[in-house]
Amino acid sequence: MAESTRQGSQYNSYEWQDFLKDHNLCASQSRRGNCHDNAVAESFFQLLKRERIRRKTYLTRELARQDIFDYIEMFYNPKRRHGYSNDLSPVQYERQYFAGLESV
Repeated sequence: MAESTRQGSQYNSYEWQDFLKDHNLCASQSRRGNCHDNAVAESFFQLLKRERIRRKTYLTRELARQDIFDYIEMFYNPKRRHGYSNDLSPVQYERQYFAGLESV
């Protein structure tokens, strides 16, 4: 099979490996067909699109960056409740987690 048609081959290329090395990064890639790799990221971006940026037109890249930052830091992390974490926001869940560690 040709290198260009293999799944994930762009991440195995010499250019990509050089980039990782130059930036002191480690590659992380699971086996083929693991559908759970991107589930968390895909869920987040789906929510971001649905709750914040759908049907919006940003005049500049900076305005888009500021609006998305505001969504993440002012709403998603401190306020938006998540079913996976007992309807707690990520900040509340983290506080509860660390409080539990201190009581041990």
